[in-house]
Amino acid sequence: MSKGLPVIEVCLLFAAFPLMPASTTTLRNSAYQGGLSVFATTAAVWVFVLVTLGAFTTTIGAGMAFLDWPLSNGSVNPEGWLTDMAMFAEHSHRLTGTVMGVFAIGLAVWLHRTVARRWLRQLGWCALGIVIIQGLIGGKRVLLDATQVPGFEMSLGQMLRVPHGVLAQIYVCILVAIALGCSRRWIEGIVAVGPRVRSAAVACVALLLVQLTVAVFMRHNHAGMAIPTFPFSSADHAILPPHWDYRVALQFAHRVIAVVLTVAILILWLRVRRDSGASTLLRNLAHGLLALLVVQVLFGASIIWSQRRPDITTAHVIVGAATLATAFALACLAHRNAIESSETNASRP
Repeated sequence: MSKGLPVIEVCLLFAAFPLMPASTTTLRNSAYQGGLSVFATTAAVWVFVLVTLGAFTTTIGAGMAFLDWPLSNGSVNPEGWLTDMAMFAEHSHRLTGTVMGVFAIGLAVWLHRTVARRWLRQLGWCALGIVIIQGLIGGKRVLLDATQVPGFEMSLGQMLRVPHGVLAQIYVCILVAIALGCSRRWIEGIVAVGPRVRSAAVACVALLLVQLTVAVFMRHNHAGMAIPTFPFSSADHAILPPHWDYRVALQFAHRVIAVVLTVAILILWLRVRRDSGASTLLRNLAHGLLALLVVQVLFGASIIWSQRRPDITTAHVIVGAATLATAFALACLAHRNAIESSETNASRP
């Protein structure tokens, strides 16, 4: 995800520490803060800009458009980056990652100073930690690109693309949780859905994380076209591929998990619809999740049919992240009472 400049982020973090009083307990409260909510929501939206640029950079193979890091050709404004597509994709990704780092620092400090709920403050620091780690991984991916690993096709730098992509999905979930926790609906609302909705939501989030992890391995092992036909696995309409290797196995696993996910999301949608305690927001999230599923399947099929067009492939990654964010938001809201109750119990002497 982020190939920003963690050096800048760390410096800004140290600069922000003097703004934190030694004791912030008296400044903290559990009330709704409009400014914080808008800032957290903006950060959650911005991460999709970062994901979009990261996905596009990977799709067109522009990850090594610059051979240095943290600067790009020794500059924060390298010559020609606005006219060369590969340079534009990679440098935009780096700049966007740096902005994401500033958002993460602002969230961590703001939450630490003003929010009484410990789980929310801890998520703020986790978000900042992941951004810094992502920046370092992204940088090492560039600097170690030529370092070969005996017995593997990919270099050490290329291998680092996998944890980079997986951590990006986790970071999206953390920002969604922070934005929800800061929202008025979360602070003032009470959720009364039953355990069947909560368990179905958790199952969907778990399956989506597995599916997106498989997708990361696929993308970085060039397995997106390992099975060049869809919906069948061969031109003669066979369900199983006629031959197997690890790329074909990754592609086939991706398709199988997609079928399981379709069933799981349909079950969740039905359970939310039938639960009398489900709010309008929860129902809308369930409808949105189902719609995103349909769009994602269409994009996945179009990747095969179009021979992996860059715009469709990038859109597939974005919709995948949006699907995870929607399912995670639904799961968080379904567990809202339990989360806040555990916070209350933890604060008791």
